[in-house]
Amino acid sequence: MLDVANNLKTVTKRIRLAEAEFGRTANTVKLLAVSKTRPVGDIRVAIAAGQRCFGESYVQEAVDKIHQIESTDIEWHFIGPIQSNKTRLITTHFSWVHGVDRVKIAQRLNDQRGPHQTALNICLQVNVSDEKTKSGVSLEALPGLVEAILPLPNLVLRGLMAIPAKSRLVSEQRSAFGKLRERLHALNRQFSINMDTLSMGMSNDLEAAIAEGATIVRVGSDIFGARR
Repeated sequence: MLDVANNLKTVTKRIRLAEAEFGRTANTVKLLAVSKTRPVGDIRVAIAAGQRCFGESYVQEAVDKIHQIESTDIEWHFIGPIQSNKTRLITTHFSWVHGVDRVKIAQRLNDQRGPHQTALNICLQVNVSDEKTKSGVSLEALPGLVEAILPLPNLVLRGLMAIPAKSRLVSEQRSAFGKLRERLHALNRQFSINMDTLSMGMSNDLEAAIAEGATIVRVGSDIFGARR
């Protein structure tokens, strides 16, 4: 468990060095620790080391962890595929959702957000590499989805999320992330809005993502080790 704290320091250093290298404002890229499948004990170590934002993909597992930890200053992000029958649990327990790619899901999240809760922060998942096996709205269909979601009062459209096709070439990584950045700026102009979030970049490509404007990077294995 002690490795978790040291790994957090290492990943955080990578992020800060990338901010400096690519001219980003210091401390503006948020680290989202992907804690799916990880035991509560590991998450507690990360919390003790100062980490406050965690990403989960399996609803019931996440809810159990949230109840065990019972901390009011932890920011929980849902980053997995969203099933219609799980939206109520998601709206009850999470403050961010990164994987919205259908109007139906957005509508359910909106309708089920409790009246005592603040609006739910959402990112639209974009299939930026046009992979047939991957979830996400296409670049072409993205404006229509934005238009449908903007009027929903219990959702705040914060930005875009993507998991591009894997590549070891930094130029290819940056090209995919650059497409997402350009599309976010285009949508802001088209709809006169101010989406401020690009959720992109993981353990193997976070530097390329930061170079292209990532504001949230999602890191699991480099913090918690190989998935068990």
